[in-house]
Amino acid sequence: MSASRAWAELLRLPALFTVPGDALAGAAATGLRPNRRTLLAIGSSLCLYEAGMALNDWADRAEDAVERPERPLPSGRIAPPAALAAASALTATGLALASRAGRPSLAAAGALAGTVWAYDLGLKHTPAGPAAMAAARGLDLLLGATATAGPHRGPGAGAAAPSAGALAAHTLAVTVVSRREAQGGSSTAPLAALAVTAALTRVVGGELRDTRVTARRGLRGALALAYAATAAKPLFHAALNPSPPLTQRAVGGGIRAMIPLQAALAARAGAAGTALLTAALAPAARKFARKVSVT
Repeated sequence: MSASRAWAELLRLPALFTVPGDALAGAAATGLRPNRRTLLAIGSSLCLYEAGMALNDWADRAEDAVERPERPLPSGRIAPPAALAAASALTATGLALASRAGRPSLAAAGALAGTVWAYDLGLKHTPAGPAAMAAARGLDLLLGATATAGPHRGPGAGAAAPSAGALAAHTLAVTVVSRREAQGGSSTAPLAALAVTAALTRVVGGELRDTRVTARRGLRGALALAYAATAAKPLFHAALNPSPPLTQRAVGGGIRAMIPLQAALAARAGAAGTALLTAALAPAARKFARKVSVT
């Protein structure tokens, strides 16, 4: 296999399509249109996400040598020092991009980077691991809100807290399932994730109070259903048969489901254009996930 293929596997490139929606949903929650600072937040998020992917495989290289020897590091296609260097460089770049959007954005990015490194280097295999991963996704959405708001004196980033909580809840459920993706053998986590999916579908798809905006309500409902369909089917299969392949498929579905969830959150905030832009990332994520695994 080529070096580019190995790096694509290490960085799980198809999962990148799930990242811009964090910042876009955060921007929508502020009530402002995406701006130049939103783009900086997206760039920062992409870098910090990929830093986490590289660092994850560097930290898990011994475990992967036993459970997934085909991964780039245990197979020898990428040297461990190269993965660690990539994680460091991507983290520095992500923080530099966030700093250009202002000090509040840098603070959010710093908290996100710290959470990512703490998760990969120490928290991943502890009971606090899923909560740390959930916090990272929530912080990523808040990074987009903070950057977009900038010096604006309106609702600002604080208005994004409910959206960040919804995304964090989904991430928590998927991360708990992922802890058994190599071994399988548990229906409890997929069933719990199904319950979370159902609850979030109701939250993001609920009727808008203003009955005059029927088109917006319809978009919000359609996106909520798309979220449920993407996440629930593989989770249901994993609950019936918690084998490693089906558990991994459930995790992959949960990751891809973040896109319609982000879009539904944007639609709930009244940003139909942002919601449609976010939803448009889903077909590309699905297409490239057939070539490179997102787990």
